[in-house]
Amino acid sequence: MNEKAAVGEKAAVDFVKDGMIIGLGTGSTVYHTILKIGEMVRKGMKIKGVATSVQTEKLAAEQGIPLLSIDEAQTIDVAIDGADEIDHHFYAIKGGGGALLREKIIAKASKKFVVVADSKKVVQRLGKFPLPVEVVPFGAGKTEGYIQKFGCQTVLRMQGDNPYVTDNGNYIIDCHFEEIDDPKQLERELNNITGVVENGLFVDIVKHVITIDEDKHAIFLDVLE
Repeated sequence: MNEKAAVGEKAAVDFVKDGMIIGLGTGSTVYHTILKIGEMVRKGMKIKGVATSVQTEKLAAEQGIPLLSIDEAQTIDVAIDGADEIDHHFYAIKGGGGALLREKIIAKASKKFVVVADSKKVVQRLGKFPLPVEVVPFGAGKTEGYIQKFGCQTVLRMQGDNPYVTDNGNYIIDCHFEEIDDPKQLERELNNITGVVENGLFVDIVKHVITIDEDKHAIFLDVLE
């Protein structure tokens, strides 16, 4: 079993219980979580999911997982999602798949937020992976200029010849920092820019991490050593 499948399936087995409402993340690792939850549902487990993207909605429906909208869910017992990078403080960069806004809304609405990450995603310091920032289309060029003042190189994410459009109708600017010295401050300051909807820094949100140890086993962590 590959690393993504190992950690994704472990999250489903360890955290998903009968009667729960589950936040379903987006991406190649949590894909395996959703497949496992689908298997559990087909075996009789009664749960409902809240999807972080249209892509996840489709996958969950294919797996027979009943879905609620975020507003229909009175509570979310646990949300499970991947990360593009996660450090030893459990600060994460997310949004490589373009779903960062919905992912953060659902993560913050959940009692527990669990990140599944293969060993390559665990880093000493955030920043090698470009930080996605979701911006409104109007004045996106101006907004990009304001973001560049934080010392990063920026690229408007494209899909073919056109700007990539999120499920919320916004654009994404990918910001190349190389190293982020203070993720907490940067998250706050980026979100203070007019035109920025949300950024992909997840600070003080992640409660648990499932990753791979040196022996290639999926392990559950509360605090990364």
